[in-house]
Amino acid sequence: MKAHYLGHVVFYVKDLQRSLEFYRDLIGFQDVGRIFNGAAAALTSGRTHHELLLIQVGDAPGPPPGRRIGLYHIGIKVGDSLEELRVAKGELEHAGVAIDGMSDHTVSQSLYLRDPDGNEVELYVDADESVWNNNPAAVLSPIKPLRL
Repeated sequence: MKAHYLGHVVFYVKDLQRSLEFYRDLIGFQDVGRIFNGAAAALTSGRTHHELLLIQVGDAPGPPPGRRIGLYHIGIKVGDSLEELRVAKGELEHAGVAIDGMSDHTVSQSLYLRDPDGNEVELYVDADESVWNNNPAAVLSPIKPLRL
């Protein structure tokens, strides 16, 4: 067997509308439609039928803070240039979303933030493909601060 790519992520969310406002309206996923009598929404970036499924569960406990076993974060590519990452940062700040961190990973540059339910989200752009094609070990480079 050989994995082709990560197909989709499913999040349990407290409030579906609030999560749609974040993932659809702010991050820019397209709404595919509802399932489970309207309690869940499928979203896509256009790459496949859906990359994100949000299922409303109400007041169930959210992710515990800090390091733990389980999902750490999801990464969402938001463009192909640092300028597009700067624009994304501006849109987040305008929407009142706190940026928890910014990192230069050599192979990519990233912003880190939390969705409405406290899940960590990485918004990133890839560095020029030649950086990691010519040196696959570049993904192991020390993380540097990113200034935008």
